[in-house]
Amino acid sequence: MSPTAIYSSPTSSATVGATPMKGPALAIGSPATAQDGQYQALVTDLEASRYVEKQMLDRIVDQATVLSPSSYSSIHVALSPADYDALIPRLSFLLSQFLSALTPLGTLHLQNTTSHSPIASELTLSGFTVLSAPSSPTIMAQKPSHAPSVSKPVMLPLRKKTGSAAKKALWTLNTPGTPPIDAEALLTESDRARPCEPITNISNAPRRKKACKNCTCGLAELEAEELKQSKVVLLDGSENGAAREVSQDERARLIKNAPKATSSCGNCYLGDAFRCASCPYLGLPAFKPGEKVEIDFGMDDI
Repeated sequence: MSPTAIYSSPTSSATVGATPMKGPALAIGSPATAQDGQYQALVTDLEASRYVEKQMLDRIVDQATVLSPSSYSSIHVALSPADYDALIPRLSFLLSQFLSALTPLGTLHLQNTTSHSPIASELTLSGFTVLSAPSSPTIMAQKPSHAPSVSKPVMLPLRKKTGSAAKKALWTLNTPGTPPIDAEALLTESDRARPCEPITNISNAPRRKKACKNCTCGLAELEAEELKQSKVVLLDGSENGAAREVSQDERARLIKNAPKATSSCGNCYLGDAFRCASCPYLGLPAFKPGEKVEIDFGMDDI
């Protein structure tokens, strides 16, 4: 019997350690970090343990790319300090996009931030929980487990239907349990007393009719004669001025020789509505510039 060769395959005792896979990540860079190699190094480090989606910052800011909600367990942003300074006006919008794209308890990593940057406060206002120290060059924030942007509808109770009798009772003036009020019982003796008689004209003499514009009965001449014989009261416009009674002829002479009335404001002759508090003409009727104030005894309202 010929010898038989038996071959045994060598077995290696070494075992290859497998790195556990993590949730999908989003890597965001800028032309500045892509040029100096920081963005490529970030993507290479993340791809060793998870699926990585790569985006540029300008496409997200310009809304050319819309991030899917609750799609990433972590978002890693590699920007230069100059990129962060230019991003301040749109920072609130960008952080709201990151918060919506992260899953609950997902993390946001911002690299190359400065200590005086307002990013930490903006993260808190946007709903993130800041986990890193304020002086750290990389800010790490986490999305809370609850979803602040998700609103749940509130079911309101259905309105009960009311019958026609209930609607009619709602608009009735008298309720069944309230006795009616007698309005006459509320009146007193003074309320029932007769009001005072109106004051009538004391003089029993009838008022004379005024002459027409084109009077031919002689009433206009009679009124002109009465006006000529009547007297007027002249009021001195000075602060201590007095009133005196003069005839019509004297009135015409005073008006002709009266100096022109002047004032600092030039509005004294218009009336009390246009006069100042210290005006000497205060309380006097309006007059024409250059004439004295006068009151005719024949006026009906005196």
